[in-house]
Amino acid sequence: MGRSAAVPVLHLVLLSAAAAAAWDLRALRCSFMADCECGFAPDLRGLECELAVALVGQPLVRQQLMKGLRRFLEKRSPEKPLVMSFHGSTGTGKTFVSAVLVRHLFPEGLQSPYVHRFSPVVHFPHAEHAERYKANLKHWIQGNLTNCGRSVFLFEEMDKMHPGLIDVIMPFLGPSWVVYGTNYRKAIFIFISNAGGEQINEMTLDLWRAHRDREEISLQDMESAISKAVFENPQSGFWKSGIINEHLIDFIVPFLPLKHHHVKQCVINELVQQGLEVRQGVVQEVADSILYFPEEEKLFSSTGCKTVASRISYFF
Repeated sequence: MGRSAAVPVLHLVLLSAAAAAAWDLRALRCSFMADCECGFAPDLRGLECELAVALVGQPLVRQQLMKGLRRFLEKRSPEKPLVMSFHGSTGTGKTFVSAVLVRHLFPEGLQSPYVHRFSPVVHFPHAEHAERYKANLKHWIQGNLTNCGRSVFLFEEMDKMHPGLIDVIMPFLGPSWVVYGTNYRKAIFIFISNAGGEQINEMTLDLWRAHRDREEISLQDMESAISKAVFENPQSGFWKSGIINEHLIDFIVPFLPLKHHHVKQCVINELVQQGLEVRQGVVQEVADSILYFPEEEKLFSSTGCKTVASRISYFF
């Protein structure tokens, strides 16, 4: 990211156009025309099928994700980019879902030149450089949107983002920004955060105690609590953020805590992935080795399925 962010946007455009003229007329057309798809090949049926098979214990995630994508992709000229925010505790599937999603949008998945990942720990490590990061981030996103209006931007670990930094991209998320003739409104922005996870866990536990099944949980049960938690938390990258205040996020996607039988399914999936025999004794032992909360009920996994892969070798 560093070098791209340091190059003036106009210079980026000129270099892109010169290279296109020399080597690839289609690339030139894609740099400047609003209808450029950049190899964008959404496979919603494949995405829905993979999520149904591989994503454990998250019916609300599948529902919200597929609804948001279908609504967005059916429009030839969207009014604004699709902006989604994934929230939940560690190990509940946020990073996994983002990887599966982009794999069903671009054949190269996370390796596509049009899929861009930001990590605050890697790209924005020092709070004292926040102003420089803001300028770099704005120019870098603008340059990539100029190159491809179908770009996907993943912002990981938003709970570790310096407060105020992310608001620099607000103009790209609304309905009014135009980038050198490119229809940036076809872009997709995804924020990934542990912030709000505690509230999601508490509400899921309360609903369970009220004898409501997780399939009955609706977004309305959680959306306002999550928004309030991330907006009012000084440790959150969305602290007092205009992105939240101006309602620029189209879909808040809550990832629920995973129960013991969900962890067992994760163990089975991992054994199959590694080409190992699915032994019920191993599945049970791995699932039992994980800590569960709250102390009384021991209902939800403290780490979701995050440590499953590393634990299998101890029991197989």
